[in-house]
Amino acid sequence: MLLRQIEYFQAIVRCGSFTEAAEECHISQSAISQQMKQMEDELGFSLLERGKRRFTLTEAGKLFYERSLKVSRELDRMIQDCWNVARHDKAVLRLAWLKEYEGSEFMIATGEFARRYPQVDIRVRTGTHEEIHEWLRNEEIDLALNDQRRAFSNEYNNLILTEKPCFVETQRESVIGNEKSIEVMDLKEETLIVVTNDMQEENDRRFYEDYYGFKGKFLFANSLEEAKLMALAGKGVLIIEGGRCNPALCDTLACIPLYRDGKRISKRYCAFWKKDNSGYYVEEFADILKGQFGKEND
Repeated sequence: MLLRQIEYFQAIVRCGSFTEAAEECHISQSAISQQMKQMEDELGFSLLERGKRRFTLTEAGKLFYERSLKVSRELDRMIQDCWNVARHDKAVLRLAWLKEYEGSEFMIATGEFARRYPQVDIRVRTGTHEEIHEWLRNEEIDLALNDQRRAFSNEYNNLILTEKPCFVETQRESVIGNEKSIEVMDLKEETLIVVTNDMQEENDRRFYEDYYGFKGKFLFANSLEEAKLMALAGKGVLIIEGGRCNPALCDTLACIPLYRDGKRISKRYCAFWKKDNSGYYVEEFADILKGQFGKEND
């Protein structure tokens, strides 16, 4: 079975017609029909059920078509990677992670990947949830660590990494600093510090109002470090996940479990990458990242 025959089959399915597929592939209709017959004979099963004027895919044909598209994409990527090596160009892996995420798993995974694959040029950027979503959609990055704010899309691989309980960080000397736990409704008199940028302030404001149920004022920071400094200065409270207080700050910052209507609030983090952008290095990084979160959960 030749790769050319698989390409002919994909064209037939894509065009919905032997005639149009033959024109697209620059061969005659009789030749493309003969190639399909030869491929089916070699496979030992039918891909198409032919009628007088139309055809339908068999169940085996549907599966073969779906899997063949993945094989074709991977083959294209393999050829491109080999061309890069032949031209002494580095393969490139473009990554992004949520700027408000406090854990170290992503950084450790990046270091481990670089150790295993020194020939790959790793490019990393941080952004807000919406920025990362747009970068993925526009194929500006290959894989991202982001929080889940939407239903999973079939266009992406959606790898759940962890779901962390939420905490409020605040000055120990503040009104709520000695609370053992706190309801989000009890924060209505507080100012919430949110890590974002000027373009995404309104999106993040709505998210914290809808998902957390926060009803107070907002103060925006450009980085997690800036947000921490604001909290230390008593300018507001900060919602974090995981409850890991920096030991050097534990005497100054309180870390209080956060609830909504008596239920503990948590936040889910995932690795996302497009299914049609699922090459070896992308999936290898995803496995390394998953392993880092597995260590955290053990």
